[in-house]
Amino acid sequence: MAILGHNDGTETTDYLIPYGVLAQSDAADVLAVAPEARAVRLKPALSVKPQATLDEFDERYPQGADYVVVAAMHPRNDPRVIAWIKAQQARGAIIVGVCSGVRTLSAAGLLAGRRATRYWYDANDMESDNPTTQWVQDRRYVVDRGVVTTTGITASMPVSLALVEAIAGRSKAMEVARHFGVSEWDARHDSDAFGFNGRMLAAAARNKVAVWSHETFAIWVPAGTDEVSLAFTADAWSRTFRSGVVSVSPEPVLLRRGLVLIPDQAASDALPGPYLDPPSQLAPAQALPLALASISERYGQHTASFVATQLEYPWSERAPLTASEARTAGEPQEMSP
Repeated sequence: MAILGHNDGTETTDYLIPYGVLAQSDAADVLAVAPEARAVRLKPALSVKPQATLDEFDERYPQGADYVVVAAMHPRNDPRVIAWIKAQQARGAIIVGVCSGVRTLSAAGLLAGRRATRYWYDANDMESDNPTTQWVQDRRYVVDRGVVTTTGITASMPVSLALVEAIAGRSKAMEVARHFGVSEWDARHDSDAFGFNGRMLAAAARNKVAVWSHETFAIWVPAGTDEVSLAFTADAWSRTFRSGVVSVSPEPVLLRRGLVLIPDQAASDALPGPYLDPPSQLAPAQALPLALASISERYGQHTASFVATQLEYPWSERAPLTASEARTAGEPQEMSP
C-alpha cells in the first residue's frame, strides 16, 4: 500500500493518519511515497521524509500497489503524480482520494461516470469539472469500481479503518479502532452541517488582522511520538489564523510507526513560544477534540468552530467540551457522526 503525497505540499492529516492507521494494523506493507526523495512539506505544519520515491516504489513492487491513498497535495495536477496514479490503477490498484486528494483523482480522469463525494469546500469546482460524476451527499466515503472518495480532512480516520476492515476483517478493524479511540467508522455524515457562517468568518478575520497577538507554538517531538496525535494537534492549532506550530528536536526523529520527522527547529535554538504536547495519556484520536477544546478556551468558540469546519469535524458551538473534559472523557470520541 502506498500513501501518496507531494514534496512541495501535502495536507498533514491526510498523509499521516492513513499511514498511522494502516501501519498500526499490520494488515499490509505500507510506504509513504512522494515524487522525490527530499522531505515532504506537510501543510499547515510539519515535514517528514518519504520512505520511497515513485520510481523506488515501482522498483520494489513492479506488480503495483493493491491500494494507493492520495492525500490532498499542492500542486494537485503534477504530471508525474497523475501518470503514476494512472499506471497503478492500470495494474489493478484501488485508488483512494482523501479530502482534496479527490481533486488529483479528478485531474487523472478517475471520476468520470462514477459516484463520488468530496470536501465541502471543493464542491463547486469539483461539480463544474466533473459533469458526469454523480455526487453523493451525506456519505463520509463512497466506493465505486475501484475508486474511493471521501469528504474533508478528518475522513482520513474512518476511511483508513474501512480499508483495514476490507483487507483484514472486522475484528482487526475493531482492534485498531480501539487502539486509536474510535468507536465508529461507517460512512454516515451530515453534509449540510459544514460551511462557514458569519460568526466563524468574523472570528477568522479578527484573528488574521491581529498580527500583534499571533502566537507560534513549539511541539517537542521525542522518538516514538504517535503520528496520529501529532497530526491532529499540529493541524488544528495551525488553522486558527492566530497561531502556528513548529516541531522541535535536535535531529530527525523516528516516529512510532516508522516515519521520520524532519524538525523545523533544533532543541538548542531559542524556542518560538509556548509548548504544545500531543496528549500521550489519551487515545490518539482524542487529540483532535482536545485541541479544539483548548483552542476554544484560548481564542473562543467561534475560532474553534472555524477550525473544526476546515477539518470537516462535528463541533458544537453550543456545548463544546472543555479541555479538562476532553482529557478526562471516558468514552472514545467518534470520528464520524
